[in-house]
Amino acid sequence: MTDIEFNKNEDSMRQLVDQMKARFVKVAAGGGKKNADKQHEQGKLLARERIEYLIDKGSSFIEIGAFAADGMYEEYGGCPAAGVVVGIGYVSKRQCVIVANDATVKAGAWFPMTGKKNLRAQEIAMENHLPIIYLVDSAGVFLPMQDEIFPDKEHFGRIFRNNAVMSSMGIIQVAAIMGSCVAGGAYLPIMSDEAMIVDKTGSIFLAGSYLVKAAIGEDIDNETLGGATTQCEISGVTDNKYPDDKSALDHIKNIFSKLGEFEKAGFNREKSVAPAKNPKDLFGIVPTDASKQYDMHEVIYRLVDNSEFDEYKDKFGQSIICGVARIDGWAVGIVANQRKVVKSKKGEMQFGGVIYSDSADKAARFIMNCNQRKMPLVFLQDVTGFMVGSRSEQGGIIKDGAKLVNAMSNSVVPKFTVVIGNSYGAGNYAMCGKAYDPRLIIGWPTAQIAVMGGSQAAKVLLQIQVSALKSKGKEITKEDEAELLKKITDRYNSQISPYYAASRLWLDAVIDPMETRKWLSMGIEAANHAPITRAYNVGVIQT
Repeated sequence: MTDIEFNKNEDSMRQLVDQMKARFVKVAAGGGKKNADKQHEQGKLLARERIEYLIDKGSSFIEIGAFAADGMYEEYGGCPAAGVVVGIGYVSKRQCVIVANDATVKAGAWFPMTGKKNLRAQEIAMENHLPIIYLVDSAGVFLPMQDEIFPDKEHFGRIFRNNAVMSSMGIIQVAAIMGSCVAGGAYLPIMSDEAMIVDKTGSIFLAGSYLVKAAIGEDIDNETLGGATTQCEISGVTDNKYPDDKSALDHIKNIFSKLGEFEKAGFNREKSVAPAKNPKDLFGIVPTDASKQYDMHEVIYRLVDNSEFDEYKDKFGQSIICGVARIDGWAVGIVANQRKVVKSKKGEMQFGGVIYSDSADKAARFIMNCNQRKMPLVFLQDVTGFMVGSRSEQGGIIKDGAKLVNAMSNSVVPKFTVVIGNSYGAGNYAMCGKAYDPRLIIGWPTAQIAVMGGSQAAKVLLQIQVSALKSKGKEITKEDEAELLKKITDRYNSQISPYYAASRLWLDAVIDPMETRKWLSMGIEAANHAPITRAYNVGVIQT
């Protein structure tokens, strides 16, 4: 790579990172200043202020789903961050999941993506045996969309089912009612191990005063119906009441300061060492043009401790790079797509980002080794798919691809996925896409997730639409085709954006590449809380 190419890449990547940070600032504003001021006037902290006060000063916090619902629900004014802030942080030095309703967004009402995001938070807690803290301030289900949030398996009710399951698993759940807590949502804090309430601002009931009046004709105000005094001193529904948000949060800190230790998975960790090669070089190494080549080794050297990488079968199946290293002291196995054209031992050229039979076979064997050694797996995705054509089919590419998918799917060690560039078709699957249960899946601003690349897909879709129009007797000029192609391309490109994926929680986050080590390290630390309880078995696999 020339200095000019490096500098161009660096400028483009910095622009993308700056755009990402600007988008986050907008999301973090929630429902806007007017609604935030209302919260403060009531003596309440905002969701992000609550989290900032709760977590240990100077500690790391990674936010899950910051871009959830991005660009969605525009007909209702939008729903920034799906109206809830979720992340992994440290409270009294204990790593935990935190869920905080943002009452500045539609009074904290639950949209469909709010439900999905809450379920993702609980999934992270269950998979990693992490304690979970709920900071409740929500008006309940967003009624205009009740049919998309209420009755199905992955809807609102699943949250309370998860409360019960987590309790049986011994996962600690603590809730603070800091605002409204209405109807079915009332079960969430009360199914937690401990539920506290903030006096005068917190309330919890199955039906508010208006519904009570309509249902049974009783005149009563919300405070008398389900305020802190009623629920702590009369019903006993909540455990303790506190005069303000900070007092309740201080009590949570106190609870966590006295937690005992539990069994760990036992992943290997040594003292962390910074990469010997400058991580800032990542901005210049990785092109923002998804079609351009680069050497994935150079990316790995800037992510791993002391830039030391022990490669597995380095001269075989070179379109996938496999090897062991340390990330922030944690021993990991890395499976990464090679993005430059390489030459096989037989003298055949292998295209960058494409999975070939030999590389699939190698990666499958390497994944088995990592499971044998109890070593977490890190997948670095920049993949356009599996190799096609008669030679590949005759060579058994489907069988070799299936071996890789089988080995990866059945892994008992935790998996983590970083989407650096392309993530297309079956390549997304084989490299541990969202459907394959990575403990965390994150993307750089250069990430693109789709069945196939934009230009190829647009041409296929154009052919289909043109054929359909011609079958109806319509004449299509070259100008008509060009205009139609542009519309199709623009729509498709918007759908392969990392923000489109993050808005639907196909990605947990879009991150600055400089944050990659922190995300992976905190993810592995979280996974280390959950002992591995079953043996590794790939089932039936063809050789």
